[in-house]
Amino acid sequence: MTDALHAVMAEATRLTRSGRLDEAAALIRRTLRGGFAPDTSSKTSDSSGHEPIDSTCRVIDDISQLTPPPDSGASAHGSPHDASPSSAPSSAFEATFRSLRTGLESIITKPSQSNPDIQAGGQFMTGSFTNPAGTRAYKLYIPSGYHGQALPLIVMLHGCAQDPDDFAAGTRMNVLAEREGFFVLYPEQAPQANPSRCWNWFKASDQHRDHGEPSILADMTRHIVSTHGLDAGRIYVAGHSAGGAMAMVMGVNYPELYAAIGVHSGLPYGVAHDIPSAFAAMQQGETAALLQRESSFPAALKALRIVPTIVFHGDRDTTVHPGNGDRVLAQWATVHSGAGRKLRVTANRSQVPHGHSYTHSIYHDASGQVVMEQWLVHGAGHGWSGGSPDVSYTDPKGPSASEEMVRFFRKHSQGKP
Repeated sequence: MTDALHAVMAEATRLTRSGRLDEAAALIRRTLRGGFAPDTSSKTSDSSGHEPIDSTCRVIDDISQLTPPPDSGASAHGSPHDASPSSAPSSAFEATFRSLRTGLESIITKPSQSNPDIQAGGQFMTGSFTNPAGTRAYKLYIPSGYHGQALPLIVMLHGCAQDPDDFAAGTRMNVLAEREGFFVLYPEQAPQANPSRCWNWFKASDQHRDHGEPSILADMTRHIVSTHGLDAGRIYVAGHSAGGAMAMVMGVNYPELYAAIGVHSGLPYGVAHDIPSAFAAMQQGETAALLQRESSFPAALKALRIVPTIVFHGDRDTTVHPGNGDRVLAQWATVHSGAGRKLRVTANRSQVPHGHSYTHSIYHDASGQVVMEQWLVHGAGHGWSGGSPDVSYTDPKGPSASEEMVRFFRKHSQGKP
């Protein structure tokens, strides 16, 4: 590592130790792209902190605000293909990011195996699954009330530098599974597949049905459902950050398998094809609109079904631009419009007691069915909203993403694939 990178590593480590993970991540991002990203928080967040809470509800009949804007040319930060110095190939990005990430991982607190948010009273089993595309380990939570009945399944995809234990503790999803009665599957990314343990949502080879990681995750899901006799009509997938982006990949490519999806701090489908374009998409939500023309939904999707989706994002997220949450909704809204369906949107603002305020938007189809929800958490960064304060990548001051996703999922089911 060069002296400059040593200095960056030292500063990122200092920020992380002081609990300023978002700033550390932003520093890494700026280093990787060879420059400095502007602070966009003033444009996307409630900076006053004293604005009164508006509890009224507004109805929006026109969803044009969700439609990606026309291509306006290269932004101030350049196109997705020159988001980094043109002389730096993907391998250079990977090597640099790996060295920085490794240093940060060494000081990130991991939960103990005895953490009550992980155990929750049921069984937390370790397993491994292999198909022609590869092998992935997983953890599976089985609630104590399971006696062979056809329970629902939620597949939880962790973010970069995480593992199933960390993600289970942070989201407290096992606690909800024990209380509500469902299984939780936590696939684990292999370091051989991605040194930072990110799901490869940004690789063209891992974005299509029956190929790469989507194939492994879908077949693993089917294996768990078949082995334990779970309800094939109530299978869901959710994730955070890279896991949220991969949840979108799974919903797009397997709409007959997943009844609904949850995307937390994630990205739309097909907005990147390699590491430089991934960082560009993460950095500025507008990048997604530029790439959507090159990567559209699979044609077969329109003939099957539109997957109900709930989106969470913090409006001060400096790791994945909040605009990406809007783009996730825009992709599904475009499919709705193309199928001749009109969406009606209602929105209201509220606040967690002694915590963040948030804007909750609900999207109804013509029959009144809720097909999408968006939770924009004001003042929150790149962490699981309402998660445990004892682990990394959570924001305990926000509304509980886990509880709201479970509620949303329970409203959506489908017949057996």
